[in-house]
Amino acid sequence: MLFSSMTFVFMFLPIVCALYLLSSKRFHNPILLAASILFYAWGEPKYLAIMLLTIVINYFGAIVIEKVHLKKLALLSTVVLDLGFLIYFKYFNFIIDNINNLFHANINAIDVIMPIGISFYTFQAISYVIDVYRGDCKAQKDIYKLALFICLFPQLIAGPIVKYHDVADQIEDREVNFDKVTVGVKRFIIGLSKKMLIANTLGAIADKIFTQPADTFSPLVAWLGSISYTLQLYYDFSGYSDMAIGLGLIFGFQFMENFNYPYISKSITEFWRRWHISLSTWFKQYVYIPLGGNRISKNRTYINLGIVFLLTGIWHGASWNFVFWGIWNGFFIILEKMTGWHNDTDKLPVKILKHIYTIFVFVIGWVMFRADDMAYAWTYLKNMFGMVKVHDITYTMMYYVDNVEIVTLIIAILCAMPIFRNMIHIEKKPVKLLVNIWLLVLFILSSASIAASTYNPFIYFRF
Repeated sequence: MLFSSMTFVFMFLPIVCALYLLSSKRFHNPILLAASILFYAWGEPKYLAIMLLTIVINYFGAIVIEKVHLKKLALLSTVVLDLGFLIYFKYFNFIIDNINNLFHANINAIDVIMPIGISFYTFQAISYVIDVYRGDCKAQKDIYKLALFICLFPQLIAGPIVKYHDVADQIEDREVNFDKVTVGVKRFIIGLSKKMLIANTLGAIADKIFTQPADTFSPLVAWLGSISYTLQLYYDFSGYSDMAIGLGLIFGFQFMENFNYPYISKSITEFWRRWHISLSTWFKQYVYIPLGGNRISKNRTYINLGIVFLLTGIWHGASWNFVFWGIWNGFFIILEKMTGWHNDTDKLPVKILKHIYTIFVFVIGWVMFRADDMAYAWTYLKNMFGMVKVHDITYTMMYYVDNVEIVTLIIAILCAMPIFRNMIHIEKKPVKLLVNIWLLVLFILSSASIAASTYNPFIYFRF
């Protein structure tokens, strides 16, 4: 079920909210668990068993880890099972295709379809058993509470990736009040409007361009496509995160922020502190630090950073362009670490130059991210810099963008900066009234957009 669907916004969510908010506290967890299972089964009923099996494996795995002396073996066994599901469903076809290409083999691949959300709930499950192993929390003896943590519907499909030690107390007991619900509703509306009014509009521009052969449009059109996709991806994914965080507040949960205006960054290091924060912190806590972090030596630090960003690329998808995208980001992270580029002590002119450099790096990276393969990405990037002979130009610039889309691009650029930060928390009555009216208008426009469209999947559903 999609957050950006009529079924969710006008049927599922109101019913769940009514049942939850009108019931006593002892029914809150059962209602949310039942709603979460229904939410997932609505679109992926045949893969519900995989998620339930993940819950059972990690429930017993954590109990064993807590009780036996061979804790490392118990942890390793549980994590291997978790990753086994992820590798099979997400990477099996990719592995077989590469074996066939590398060894000129003819292994018949099985048509394995990846369950929605498996990358996210697998990482949450792994964080739980590692937290238990480290002694950061106790093993959850109530399997229904663990199930609620792993499959809680607000962040089940595309994050934020919630770590067990961050929400363990909230699962046991949390406060639901009018202020939280109000802020949660406002945050949900902002996320919905990001998706429906900005991301989908810019996505139409990017799709028109990226579905053409990469040498059949001008460099100006190539830049238009890359910038449109850069903004589409941010508003699509941060919009989902806003909706998830808002829903969490409605039900009394406080999830971590997942985005902090990443496009204002002055280094790629800063960018990754602001982009997909829950994934970055997950890799930091459960991969980078266990590898030694920056505690051993400079060279070991660079190797650890390289491993983390290689894995970050692989996590995003079973395709070589994601691998190269991860390496691309890792290269600049390591380069900035070596040169001290990421230090924020420069004067304004230098900061502007650093910001321009950072924009170039992540825009080029997003081309790899968007392209179907590296061959297309390479031709596209060369086109952006005038390094390919463009021929058979089919459409003029006005085919790709109209006046509404130009205005949307301008709004998207402005709103990617912290101009309206904390607007929904303003308490001054005249301003608060204007904000509420503005949010109501956004909700009406977003609802109209949902009604007029057919299927609005979020980009990160594919990961």
